[in-house]
Amino acid sequence: MTTATAPAPTTAPEREGFGARAVRILTKAPVQVVLIVIGLIWLVPTIGLFMTSLLTAEDASDNGWWRIFAKPSLATLDNYRDIFNNDDITSSLVTTVVIAVGGTVLPIAAGAAAAYAFAWLDFPGRDWIFVLVIALLVVPVQMALIPMFSFYNDIGIFDTEISLILFHTAFGLPFAIFLLRNFFIGIPKELLEAARLDGASEWRIFTRVILPLGLPAIAALAVFQFIWTWNDLIVALTLARETQPITVAIFSQLRQFGSNIDIIAPASFVSLVIPLALFFAFQRFFVQGLLAGAVK
Repeated sequence: MTTATAPAPTTAPEREGFGARAVRILTKAPVQVVLIVIGLIWLVPTIGLFMTSLLTAEDASDNGWWRIFAKPSLATLDNYRDIFNNDDITSSLVTTVVIAVGGTVLPIAAGAAAAYAFAWLDFPGRDWIFVLVIALLVVPVQMALIPMFSFYNDIGIFDTEISLILFHTAFGLPFAIFLLRNFFIGIPKELLEAARLDGASEWRIFTRVILPLGLPAIAALAVFQFIWTWNDLIVALTLARETQPITVAIFSQLRQFGSNIDIIAPASFVSLVIPLALFFAFQRFFVQGLLAGAVK
């Protein structure tokens, strides 16, 4: 006859004393203070731009944006009403959304498929091709502007939204493949083998296993690519004339009038808020996305 042994009693976790808690807080305080100061310094230009966008051109040039704290009655929303009634600004915002969304979705779709192939499929020259993809990361955008200008002009897509989307897709693919491949390769191999034993095709594995598990990296990549495409100026200046994104529209206003801060400030703030809101919406994916492949 066997006797069952009683489970060992579990001890309650010791409560942290006041002294230990104070020491822990004091040791972290310098780092937290430094981070708060850096955050405030980073926010000053954004706050200044927003306050300037609420002032008339005369008040902005005569008083400075900081005077709005002492005299809130200076603030007005007329500038925002004016820019949303400005056909150049509104059409450029729509153009920017189309280019940014297209220039984000295409490289993610193509990069995810290529990353899966580099991570889990065997084919001749796989490692060498991946090295070539990594080498493309160091190719500067400026080197391709003139050749692509001539190429787009020859095939008849110069000064179109699709030309800018394709350009951003081409230069976004190397980083997309690099980031997603490092994340995909950390997925347990047993999951893929179990899916293959159940008769799943490679496409089904990619769409039902890899993509759901790779969502953090895909979300981080989407934010990066969207911000890069949204904030682009040099590519749009070179490859477009009438098809102007918001950055080119703001630059054109500055070049033509120079001092119309009542248009430039609110348009710049609207252009800043959209990618910033996207960043804060998906910031929880950033740590997982940036550490893709760091731990297997």
